[in-house]
Amino acid sequence: MRDFAIDLNARSGELARVASVLARHQVTLRAGTAMVVGRRLVARFIPSDEAATRVALDSAGVRFEESEIVPVLLESRAGELAMLSARLAGGGVGVRAIYLTATVGRLVEVAVVPTNLARARLALE
Repeated sequence: MRDFAIDLNARSGELARVASVLARHQVTLRAGTAMVVGRRLVARFIPSDEAATRVALDSAGVRFEESEIVPVLLESRAGELAMLSARLAGGGVGVRAIYLTATVGRLVEVAVVPTNLARARLALE
């Protein structure tokens, strides 16, 4: 599983343009976020089809960065994110993004986009 990050001009219709091109390529989103930072629209998302996402973004002239994700299952209780973050930091790993990808009862699945994949996997063993 991979995440895609895009950085667009924060003008009206830009997000709709990208969402439309993804839809034309039959890409759905498993998780994601978009926010305006200054004059830029920054979006990160986990697509249903990575290859189709690459083709869609390339065809629209949208530059992107993609990263491998580490899935983690946590209990839905206070302190779990702090524990996860501390384990990663203790392993010398920064976090680029964290997605909530599923909830079942008292369990929460998050997807972590680490700065160093190998170290993140070691820190979370």
